[in-house]
Amino acid sequence: MKGNSTPKSITIWLTGLSGSGKTTLAQQLKADLETSNWPIINLDGDELRKGIHKDLDFSDASRKENIRRTAELSNLLNDSKISVIASLISPFEADRQFAKEIIGSDRFIEVFCDCPLSICQQRDVKGLYQQVNEGTIQQFTGISSTYEIPLNPTLHLKTAELSISACLELIKKEIDDRLL
Repeated sequence: MKGNSTPKSITIWLTGLSGSGKTTLAQQLKADLETSNWPIINLDGDELRKGIHKDLDFSDASRKENIRRTAELSNLLNDSKISVIASLISPFEADRQFAKEIIGSDRFIEVFCDCPLSICQQRDVKGLYQQVNEGTIQQFTGISSTYEIPLNPTLHLKTAELSISACLELIKKEIDDRLL
């Protein structure tokens, strides 16, 4: 981040398949930005489903509500001068656009973590693809449930080809360009 002043608050919305690198990028980006004393929070989809979203299943209606709640929370945090990194699969284009409307296009940065399904399955840090193969998980995004590729993301990162540090530099450049 350029300069020493605290920037206005924004939301960096990371979207992509499970295993595409959203959580890894979110955690590292948060750590990097915190060194600049920037008030920032990470809203991770898996963590939100343990609390605020624990009443939601994986139906299309619940996925829509998941995105709405996260966007409303992000908006409240941004209004309180706290920036947000939201890392959620957020599979539907209409829902991502709705989130952008709630938060405001001037403070919404959509980052598409684009990774081939085969690589996501190889990574499978959470063992979710294994559970899909065993039949334990139904309606899994990218396999039995649709993921709509973002039509016009702010950033399109090919996370199987770029290093984590290269992805972070592109995100931080976008933040600088947006805020300065």
